[in-house]
Amino acid sequence: MSDEIYRRLAAVLDTLPNGFPATESGVEIKLLQKVFTPEEADLFCDLRLTFETAEQIAERTGRPLEGLKTLLESMREHGQLFAVDFGEMKVYKMLPWVFGIYEFQLPRLDREFCDLHEEYRETYGRQFFRGKPQLMQVVPVEKDLPGGHQALAYEQVSTLIENGQSFGLAECICRKEMAILEKGCRKPRETCLAIAPVPGVFEQGFRGRAVSRQEAYALLAKAEEAALVHLTWNAQVGHYFICNCCGCCCGVLQGINRLGIPAADVVNSHYVARIDPGLCTACGTCRDERCQVGAVAEGDDAYRVVPERCIGCGLCVSTCPTGAMELVRKPEDACVAPPFNEDAWYEERGRLRGVDFSRFK
Repeated sequence: MSDEIYRRLAAVLDTLPNGFPATESGVEIKLLQKVFTPEEADLFCDLRLTFETAEQIAERTGRPLEGLKTLLESMREHGQLFAVDFGEMKVYKMLPWVFGIYEFQLPRLDREFCDLHEEYRETYGRQFFRGKPQLMQVVPVEKDLPGGHQALAYEQVSTLIENGQSFGLAECICRKEMAILEKGCRKPRETCLAIAPVPGVFEQGFRGRAVSRQEAYALLAKAEEAALVHLTWNAQVGHYFICNCCGCCCGVLQGINRLGIPAADVVNSHYVARIDPGLCTACGTCRDERCQVGAVAEGDDAYRVVPERCIGCGLCVSTCPTGAMELVRKPEDACVAPPFNEDAWYEERGRLRGVDFSRFK
């Protein structure tokens, strides 16, 4: 099989703001061959990051409409593009590798894919997590936010839930992949929450199950109990997911734990934990049971926070038996407001990466 179409597809994905770096081994091409047929890869290269109907795609690209709708629907089923069904009209758009095609492979994971992705992870991560703006921002445990400060809307998990009109729950692809690779953990797996601004989005065609608003809140409480970090899109509005992540499996948090990249480069966060040494008894709860990024270390008489690793998630605060832990807001010059929305994120990321993705808008 010729690699030409897959190299073209890889170049398209790397032109998108999220990136898709090449490797010496060519493992990224093997990944694309695993996910796409040549016909699917060819069509993907003609799509855009903005929604279009099949008729619009046909008119713009000169492709015959006959067979196009069938192929688009097949690619939607295979997690190679994103589609929204409005009943009388269905629209489609391309996806980046992350957050996008990779996550949508959840139903298709097998050992071969996982082995290939594990081989590609470091190359991809070193490019991806060194770029700004970060893909994810941390949403702290809300009850642990410091008093006397009005948290911004995108810093409050309850605001993200209340802004949604429908909710879907799916398995965490990171923990599923690690389990297939026999490196998994015992954390809950059905923890990825999807959010939509209109009702009924997850009733059909979703790679999980629809849940109510109350069930969404219950999931977040369960995640906090299991010491999972709330992560969402690094934007001020338009959030459509909340991931609940462990440090051992999560591809994002492994940027800190496995690749050694500073936490501030991997995720956007506006808070940091602080320990009162007069109250700390060095019991180990925060370090051994709650922190997912190794941000707590032993001190002379008490534990201390390692600020360059702390992501301000708050998981350590409410479970400290002596009340020695607290979340504090970072100095304002250390807080970077997220881009306004997804489009602004793409524009800023593309500008800083120096890629011209205008033909895909």
